[in-house]
Amino acid sequence: MAAEMSQMERHINTIIDTFHEYSVRLGHPDTLNQKEFKQLVKKELPDFLKKPKRNDKAINHILEDLDTNQDKQLSFEEFCVLVAKLTYLSHEEMHKNAPGDEGHSHGPGLGGRGQESGHGHGHSHGGHDHSHGGHGHSHEH
Repeated sequence: MAAEMSQMERHINTIIDTFHEYSVRLGHPDTLNQKEFKQLVKKELPDFLKKPKRNDKAINHILEDLDTNQDKQLSFEEFCVLVAKLTYLSHEEMHKNAPGDEGHSHGPGLGGRGQESGHGHGHSHGGHDHSHGGHGHSHEH
């Protein structure tokens, strides 16, 4: 029996599954077109991208910035740039909103919320050891 996935592994799978939930709707099943991207942003990222106030023009501008090959579609790789940027910006926001206690503390991130599990407040970071294991997955369309 396989070991239960960690919280981070589950969240990574959620990102992949969410991308494909929208990418299969229209056109190529493995890319987001403009309409699919707007649907995803408005439904799945309403708090993180509230500065554009769900403005279609602002969302189109985000898509154009991410669309590095300018094919008016977002591949999963291009979409990952958005996820990485939002993760980074949310972490910066957490530090900006930190209560100012000693140590490494976090306040609310981009979504305006702190970490729901209660972790992340007044904790310190030790050394990090990163290793990459290969996880394969397939998509049925």
